[in-house]
Amino acid sequence: MSKFQLNRRKFLAALGMGTAHVMFSNPLYARTYPSRSLNPFQLVNLGTSGIKTTLLGMGTGVHATNRTSFLTRQDKTSSIDLLLHAYEKGIRYFDLADTYGTHGLFAEAMSKMKREELTITTKIWTRSGGIPEKERPNADLVVDRFRKELKTDYIDLVQIHCMVDEDWTETLEPQMEILSKLKDQGIIKAHGVSVHSLDAMKAAVKSPWVDVLHARINPYGIAMDKPDPQEVVEVIQQLHQAGKGVIGMKLVGNGKLRDDSEKIDNTLRFVLGLGCVDNMIIGFENKEQIDNYILRVEKALKEL
Repeated sequence: MSKFQLNRRKFLAALGMGTAHVMFSNPLYARTYPSRSLNPFQLVNLGTSGIKTTLLGMGTGVHATNRTSFLTRQDKTSSIDLLLHAYEKGIRYFDLADTYGTHGLFAEAMSKMKREELTITTKIWTRSGGIPEKERPNADLVVDRFRKELKTDYIDLVQIHCMVDEDWTETLEPQMEILSKLKDQGIIKAHGVSVHSLDAMKAAVKSPWVDVLHARINPYGIAMDKPDPQEVVEVIQQLHQAGKGVIGMKLVGNGKLRDDSEKIDNTLRFVLGLGCVDNMIIGFENKEQIDNYILRVEKALKEL
């Protein structure tokens, strides 16, 4: 029986008090972490990548696949208004991907934003399915297309999307080398990976190539790489200690917690309290959600 299982009752009680993150504290993995203000839009460092962005970011991949997502399926004007509302409220980190189909939408919204203030992340899909085409061109061709779709000269962060295999750093080494060259040329500022298995995340810990990683994290083990949060947090702590930026995703369990207000608040306190997650993204579907989460994050920061 694992330590987490033995302390399950204590852990659940701690969630209600907003102190569950303390159960994962480990000085072996600790890295100097700046004290946070109470501002959800405070600028944070994504590890040692050199990228600074807002603590709270917006994801655009709600129910996404094959270049469609919630934002592409609803009225375009509504989606652009939503992106602009996020920007006007203070969000400067926007998470995109080839599979989401949101590059064009964001380009239109970005025409009313200050590009230099933004951190734009997008992701390359290398697996089968996921996008309409069967071929998978090299990363330089894909990134060139991304820049044209986004109408921008550079992209802040480009990641390899949805890695699950433990040997991904070997099988995708040619694409990683191309992205490194693009970084040297200033076409992208940083590169990394989003992972969907603990083995893939452990491989990222060992890889000096990874600047920033997307990790699925919440205290309930929903839509995560392992149902035991302790296993996941320990690896995230190692990533953070290695200087890699960590972006928290699936905080609402891929939408499964969206109607449980208490669990949403518990999750925000938990993730913010870990000290090893630099930035967190939420897939907003309406303006009211954005306003609501701003208040929730402010409350969570006050309670830590």
